Amino acid sequence: MHISANRMPSLKISIFFALCSVYFLSSCRGVKHTSLDKERQHLHQLASTQLSSHVIEFNNYTDRPASDGPFDKTNNEAFLQQNIPLFSSSNEAMNRVYNYRWWMISKHLKEYSDPIDGKDYWVVTEFFGDKPWASLSGAITCPAGHQFYDVRWLRDPKYLKSYADYFMRGSASRLNQRENGNFLTYMSRPESHHFSSWMIDGVDAYLRIHPDAAWMHDILPHLENHQAMWDSLFTVKTENAKTQGLYKILDLYDGMEFSLSAVLGLIESKGAYDLYTHDNWKAYYLGWNTTEKAANSPQAAQYPKAYRKGYPDFYLVRPSVNGYAYGGLNALSTLHKLDLAGGAEAKRQSANYAQRASDLQHKVMSVLWSDEKQFFNSYSAGDNEFGIRDFEAQVRESVGYTPWYFNMIPKDQQVKYAKAWEFFGSEEGFANTKGMTTAERQHPYYNEQAYAWNGRGWPFQNSVVYKAFANYLRNYKNDITDADRALLYKHISQLTTLHHPAKPNIGEWYIPSDGEYIGGEQDYFHSTYPDIVIEDLIGFKAMHEDQFIIEPLLPAEEWDYFYLGKLRYHEHDVDIVWKKDWDDSKAGDQSMLCVWVDNKLVAKSENLNDKLVVKLK
Repeated sequence: MHISANRMPSLKISIFFALCSVYFLSSCRGVKHTSLDKERQHLHQLASTQLSSHVIEFNNYTDRPASDGPFDKTNNEAFLQQNIPLFSSSNEAMNRVYNYRWWMISKHLKEYSDPIDGKDYWVVTEFFGDKPWASLSGAITCPAGHQFYDVRWLRDPKYLKSYADYFMRGSASRLNQRENGNFLTYMSRPESHHFSSWMIDGVDAYLRIHPDAAWMHDILPHLENHQAMWDSLFTVKTENAKTQGLYKILDLYDGMEFSLSAVLGLIESKGAYDLYTHDNWKAYYLGWNTTEKAANSPQAAQYPKAYRKGYPDFYLVRPSVNGYAYGGLNALSTLHKLDLAGGAEAKRQSANYAQRASDLQHKVMSVLWSDEKQFFNSYSAGDNEFGIRDFEAQVRESVGYTPWYFNMIPKDQQVKYAKAWEFFGSEEGFANTKGMTTAERQHPYYNEQAYAWNGRGWPFQNSVVYKAFANYLRNYKNDITDADRALLYKHISQLTTLHHPAKPNIGEWYIPSDGEYIGGEQDYFHSTYPDIVIEDLIGFKAMHEDQFIIEPLLPAEEWDYFYLGKLRYHEHDVDIVWKKDWDDSKAGDQSMLCVWVDNKLVAKSENLNDKLVVKLK
């Protein structure tokens, strides 16, 4: 029996059991229901045992930063056993990296007593220790979107709920970011807006797993204030500018330090930025070791406000930050629609944000899409005080895939934009021997050695692009091919290998051509991995409705089995098992995907890549 979106879309679990209990107690391709459940319990125990073994090993690493919070080697095994979705598969490297990433995440859960508002919060850190460019709590907004997507899977919802409270209505939403040597701009703004992020979308993603109508109603005005701050400070307001109404950001505060799109715009600029030329730009805008030279230039002396310690005050309208804004506007529309306590005003606001999201979508499609490049390009902001305005940078950068992360592409125009994905698997585009690049390899300024986004790989960006590609396959393609699944799996496997599973670690960056190590920080929370496994590869799609979808993108030939279980969803426990051989004593193909809710078998498919819709009520 199959339960799929096409065959039985409205089946209720209660009706399902009434109709099918006899069937499940009989054999299914020679495998009895009781045998299926016995195997589920076996794999559950195997995953739990593996987690304990891995955590004990990781705790014995002596070269790693100490925990930022209360979870360390004295208690982290118990915390993880109680809170994370258990995972095991026939891919040992992925098992180890999955458990490592949860171990690493536990080290970044930090208790913070806020001296400003007198409240206690759970926050999630990026670096260990308090960095001068962080909020007073030590948390940093730059990776917060990724952190929301990973941490939302914890069984206990208090951690992410508290983290959202801190940035949306706590002191971080009001307290100005400290202006110090690492604050390289003249724009004062709250800690919650120091870097770009998609936290409003992250709250929406969290509520799809842990619905909470009362908390949602209370935080909605603060989410609106958060979006209003982006609208106020980070949109192009110059009338008749091509980029008017679009969102802008500095490279640095988009979490990307130095990009090729900024380089091309600076080279075209006159006046304050005629310092930069095709011949010498690498001496002034290619990593932190170059900005001091810019700071000492005649141009910086003549135009002191155009630079901050040699970093140009040159804003870009990028697909990334506009995708984040679209995600936030769409989430506000969705959450207001769900807010029954908000009455007629909530309905009005839902329609308002839906229209704003649609307007932004249209603007991004009409301005940032390049028919020539068949890609989403970046522009210099149309209201830059210094430097060229509304200049289109003719370079493909991986941030051009961000619109798919938020399902921003109009469904009726999907064919027009699909061409961009040809560069994802192309060696002229973003594919390299050991990992994905951040700029197209065929561009003459491509450079994977520099501490920049000119080619060097960053797990932050892998996380964005892999979800974008998974969304493209599931939500836009009419037919997902074996080659599509193989391409996603290849990239996720490369990211897994970059962790060096024998002694896993995660840092800031990697060299895509050699993959020797991930450099910079250790145990660094600036990207996702559990979410990539759960939602993008295995295909657990969380929804606000009391149902979920399973649509794996895992190629059927890659693994002999996987187990994902003890997954807390809408106050139910979900277990998912895929096996090729359920009974060693039986011959022939026994491939089957099985789904349990609260220890009851509710769905099965002989085809791993079927789309299963499971209703909870």
